[in-house]
Amino acid sequence: MVMQLHPSDFEQWRQGHAEPIVLDVREPWEVQAASVKANGFELKVIAMGEVPTRWQELDPNRPIACLCHHGMRSLQVARYLQQQGFAEVVNLQGGIDAWSSAVDPTVPRY
Repeated sequence: MVMQLHPSDFEQWRQGHAEPIVLDVREPWEVQAASVKANGFELKVIAMGEVPTRWQELDPNRPIACLCHHGMRSLQVARYLQQQGFAEVVNLQGGIDAWSSAVDPTVPRY
């Protein structure tokens, strides 16, 4: 079962984990339209369709928070990563849309 983490709780979660990764699984055009700013975490962008061939680029021992537009694609990716043996994976519930509303209103909504 993948833990659902609301973006408003991300900062507290991040502080409890060494070197977390936010994995943005949106398409490149979506990332260009709106993106989180890496602050205290590493931002890695791998579109959902590329994850099955690129997941080895991720460290399975680092905590990962998956992000998409509204949280559905990222939930699927989080489940996939858990199946590949990743120790700690959470889904950012509501995606970048919720991030914009709850964490950083300068992130454009689309």
